[in-house]
Amino acid sequence: MTRRKIQIKKIDNTTARQVTFSKRRRGLFKKARELSTLCDAEIAVIVFSSTGKLSDYASSSMQQVIGRRQNLHSKNLNKMVQPSLEAQIDNTCKTLSSNETLERTHGMRQMIGEVLQRLNVEELQKLEELLEVGLSRVLKTKVCLSMLSLFGGIIIER
Repeated sequence: MTRRKIQIKKIDNTTARQVTFSKRRRGLFKKARELSTLCDAEIAVIVFSSTGKLSDYASSSMQQVIGRRQNLHSKNLNKMVQPSLEAQIDNTCKTLSSNETLERTHGMRQMIGEVLQRLNVEELQKLEELLEVGLSRVLKTKVCLSMLSLFGGIIIER
């Protein structure tokens, strides 16, 4: 008889689920024992069944392995928190910066008419209004600069 792949999903039949749990738990503990023996590793496995029953395996003492993990975790936590936070802040800033750059580039392409096909009528109308506002600002600035250069920087009051 050949093995076949099964779909991983919750087993509805409680008896079948309990049988499968027991077989797989034994397999998990066997793998843990083999890993411990082959690689001389300290291993602890804790499993709670759906009924709440505790099953555990430890290559040495469970309390010894958990205590070692607690000590290592508290030491590493102090070392890792600061660089981790700084790295997250840097990554967030880089992401925001690249997103802003992409948005600006996309906006510029819309302004010069490169990506207009993807826009609907409302978006095109908003873009037209923005262009009109921008054009009026450009014209005002141009007139002001022309006046300044024409009159040599002298401001005339009316």
